[in-house]
Amino acid sequence: MLPQIRSIGLVALGSNSPSAQGDPRETIEKAILALVEFFQVIRGVSRLYRTPAFPPGSGSDFVNAVVAVETDDPPEKVIKKLHQLEEGMGRTRKTRWGPRTLDLDLIALGDYVMPDAETHLVWRDLPLSQQMSQAPDTLILPHPRVQERAFVLVPLADVAPDWVHPALGLSVDQMLAALPDAVKEEVVALE
Repeated sequence: MLPQIRSIGLVALGSNSPSAQGDPRETIEKAILALVEFFQVIRGVSRLYRTPAFPPGSGSDFVNAVVAVETDDPPEKVIKKLHQLEEGMGRTRKTRWGPRTLDLDLIALGDYVMPDAETHLVWRDLPLSQQMSQAPDTLILPHPRVQERAFVLVPLADVAPDWVHPALGLSVDQMLAALPDAVKEEVVALE
């Protein structure tokens, strides 16, 4: 019997609203424990960070983190697990980019570019005004905005600084270095 191929999944966590689990920090801490239970093999957990809500003015500051997991599940099964965990912690999807008790984003899974390179490019290049009102009806991997978001890249650098974006050919450190210092400085590690 051939061994199953396992992939590294990169999961971003965010919370800026209280949940039944507690305040946003407690919610993220409990979500990390739930990810350990879900995936069994955790490759790394970032520090927790305080970050301004995106887009600016859309709510309270977030607590963010990134977890690197190991799985042999396909992307669709991983995202289903993440959505189940969100729902279990009280997440409702009312407003795009609104306040959230828990937001789990599958940033990447192995070298998957989904659904294909052309569609990924369309979503990656979508203007902000359209991003705010449109959501893809299929899973896009890697996350089409990862290269623009310090609140993902800073904690991602804690667990996978050498991960290379399969569509851009850039490492986390390179993507992070390309962001303005002022944006990176907004991402503050919690004590």
